[in-house]
Amino acid sequence: MIIKNKGELATTALREQALEIIEVGIERLLPENIMKSALSYDPASKSLRVKDATYHVANGRIFVIGGGKAAGVMAEALEEILGTENIFTGVVNCKSQNHRTKRIKVVGAGHPLPDKRGVNGIKQMLALKEKYSMNENDLVVCLLSGGGSALMPCPVDCVSLSDKQRTTELLLKCGADIHEINAVRKHLSKIKGGRLGEFYSPVKVVSLLISDVIGDELDVIASGPTYPDSSTFRDAYGILEKYDLMPKTPQSIVAYLKRGCCGEVEETPKTLTNCDNHIIGNNRLALEAMVNEAKKLGFIPYVVTDEQSGDTTAVAHIRAREIIEGKYQGYNAILLGGETTPKLPENAGKGGRNQHYAAVSMVAMKTYPGKWVVASVGTDGSDYLPDVAGAMVDNDTLYRATARGIEVQAYIDRFDSNTLFRKIGKALIITGNTGTNVSDVMLYLLE
Repeated sequence: MIIKNKGELATTALREQALEIIEVGIERLLPENIMKSALSYDPASKSLRVKDATYHVANGRIFVIGGGKAAGVMAEALEEILGTENIFTGVVNCKSQNHRTKRIKVVGAGHPLPDKRGVNGIKQMLALKEKYSMNENDLVVCLLSGGGSALMPCPVDCVSLSDKQRTTELLLKCGADIHEINAVRKHLSKIKGGRLGEFYSPVKVVSLLISDVIGDELDVIASGPTYPDSSTFRDAYGILEKYDLMPKTPQSIVAYLKRGCCGEVEETPKTLTNCDNHIIGNNRLALEAMVNEAKKLGFIPYVVTDEQSGDTTAVAHIRAREIIEGKYQGYNAILLGGETTPKLPENAGKGGRNQHYAAVSMVAMKTYPGKWVVASVGTDGSDYLPDVAGAMVDNDTLYRATARGIEVQAYIDRFDSNTLFRKIGKALIITGNTGTNVSDVMLYLLE
């Protein structure tokens, strides 16, 4: 059972059905399921098949690197598919290091803020090239998933990890989207923005990606360590200016980006001939599985988009208004995927974008003339807070809050949704680490 507190949350038939639909969506995205459907290995010819591509390693060795929230489980699945005897060695960074791998070392690292453990893991990955005299006959399999940007830190020499942590934190709180955050990260890193792939040249690098990025943009997933970078130092510098972060950003970073803008630092690679990148899982897979389950349960489902983005508060209000005004008339299971971006106040409370989305929806849906359930869930099981995946609300949630005299809007205004839902009860969705990450899914069930 993926949702650990399902019994507590399933107080009505509609709620129970919503939980079942969400579970099916996350289950479809478990790395072992995705990997087995996308990969195969022929030990006789020493050939690795990835979707429609085949890679021969008859005269070489297979090394494994990578990082992301799903990287540990991906490593387990890869060992099972290839056989441990066909993997020479490897290192991946993951949020959790409790994985049963034999040849691939899983290094625990920090997320959403990078830490020294992550830097240490990257150093071990980079050391493989010289230690084992890797050459063009070898193959590097790079496992990447959502969270890889934070879990694979390797700051340039003149920038400290603490300064990079501070800058990442500022970007996460200012309302910058993932493209903007990663553009800055890439230009402060030795491996992001294609530099990791460039480092291993002339060795062939085959990256397997579970995408948490809207539009599956390869240069954005995990900050594109094995894909050419389209952003520039000027872009990175401009993002700090756009969000008025210059006075708050460590001077070492401002100075380094200025040097890059003046051409004193080499740009990230714009072409990479030794790297192939394959998306093997994304948000659409989850939504397809949820649609099928909704149909089985007797609902008429409609997928609005798998690219939902924008301000969390605004988007929640827009979707509620569309439903109340009958835009999706004839459908009673409305599904969305993507990743919204909350712009936090200076003294924000406790919560994450999915909990905030649910809290705003709880108020925005109050005039709907019937029973409804809204759930917003991070597929990785961590909605900024490590112990909460998201939240589920319905007519009764708002009623209980009002009956207890809880000022719901006040909690919403200070982005303190976690505290709000702990006071109301029967709202927070707990999954633990799911081992995957393809952004968020939102579900509206209407009676």
